[in-house]
Amino acid sequence: MKKRILGKELEVSALGLGCMGMSFGYGPAKDTQEMIKLIRKAVEMGVTFFDTAEVYGPYTNELLVGEALEPFKGKVKIATKFGFNYVDGQMTGLNSRPENIKKVAEESLKRLRVETLDLFYQHRVDPNVPIEDVAGTVKDLITEGKVQHFGLSEAGANTIRSAHKEQAVTALQSEYSMWTRKHETEIIPTIEELGIGLVAYSPLGKGFLSGKIDANTTFQEGDIRNVLPRYTEEARAANEKLLELLNDFALRKEATAAQIALAWVLAQKPWIVPIPGTTKAHRLAENMGAMDIELSETELQEIESASAQIKIVGERYTEQMEAATGL
Repeated sequence: MKKRILGKELEVSALGLGCMGMSFGYGPAKDTQEMIKLIRKAVEMGVTFFDTAEVYGPYTNELLVGEALEPFKGKVKIATKFGFNYVDGQMTGLNSRPENIKKVAEESLKRLRVETLDLFYQHRVDPNVPIEDVAGTVKDLITEGKVQHFGLSEAGANTIRSAHKEQAVTALQSEYSMWTRKHETEIIPTIEELGIGLVAYSPLGKGFLSGKIDANTTFQEGDIRNVLPRYTEEARAANEKLLELLNDFALRKEATAAQIALAWVLAQKPWIVPIPGTTKAHRLAENMGAMDIELSETELQEIESASAQIKIVGERYTEQMEAATGL
């Protein structure tokens, strides 16, 4: 398994595993024992980087990941997140106040069955709490040995810079794929300048770039894709032009559309680590195969030129979700 470095020193597998969909976001939670097997299968295949969050469930995904990875303490890295407020188990908004960050850290340590959190992200920027206070609180947790590395998720350039001055940011987790590239203008140059890694979530466009979803696909109740603007029937039909491009390269490289999409993300920067999620062993193996695909400079330029002619239809989230969701 190839490795990559996030920030100055956090070494992880070049491809991680996003665990959210096992418990949350894509319909009913999957069978716990089956998901434990899948996570452990990923470890066998060389994956050393696993992503979860308290909001996934809430709490159930951390419990799943903690149980699955307990036998591999010291051999894998687990990233989790803070930043929401809960009342009777229901998320009621953002909360990155220092006392809540410390509370979440303690609870995540227990659920994940670890002595230190490898990477602790602020899940979404809280406009009511100065980012310097957030970074300073995580800095204290690092001093105490409860956290190893500080991360941000979907943060803007100025926020990243301000946080980084208070406590070095190891990684920014944000959506990045062939159909979500808005961070290339300002965010990616900023983190490159500061030496911060990018953890790319939804590198397969929540499944669309795998080529297994079309305009006629239906989703289970509770699946977030039922409400995403980019997943309306009309948008999916229009966005199949991007799939045609992926399928063209898949044929040439004797690969799948998903593998080309992941290989493209991996080729953008050596400090980008995609974390595709899956609940199926054969998809896990397919995703891992992306690391064996080399896209030449000529091929990357060809993809760039062709994709520039394709207009992606539909926003990635609704306005409300963009502002407040933890997905």
